[in-house]
Amino acid sequence: MAQKPRRCWLMKSEPDECSIDDALAAPNATVPWTGVRNYQARNFMRDAMRVGDGVLFYHSSCLEPGIAGIARVASGVRPDPTQFEPGSPYHDPKSTPDKPRWLLLDVQAQRKTRLIPLAELRAHPELAGMRVLQRGNRLSITPVEHGEWEAILAMSEGER
Repeated sequence: MAQKPRRCWLMKSEPDECSIDDALAAPNATVPWTGVRNYQARNFMRDAMRVGDGVLFYHSSCLEPGIAGIARVASGVRPDPTQFEPGSPYHDPKSTPDKPRWLLLDVQAQRKTRLIPLAELRAHPELAGMRVLQRGNRLSITPVEHGEWEAILAMSEGER
């Protein structure tokens, strides 16, 4: 069994932009996590996320949202270049290269899981505290407790 990560995170991606399949097909299965435009999610990346942390790769804004894979944080943070690109949907005209507002880090996909939809996550009492299950939560990056991580890994392997 793989070593337990120091910290664990749930990171949302729209599969039309970057799915778990896209991430697994990327060179070294590593993708830059661009487009984060929420200060709290950015601060998680900047202040708390470290190389080797576990990631639940979550498909959002799709027909059936849910956890689609397991990944890990593969780099430290750096400025997100999309904030400087006028044609990008993530362009921020108030951000400058000498004072960037937005950051990214690389995520390395490790494996695809069966899709674990929201309804299934909600059916497990030990997951009731997960931020992704809280009413009104729209953050693209949220911390995951170790007990939640272990429960989801077991679910992904058909043990629950």
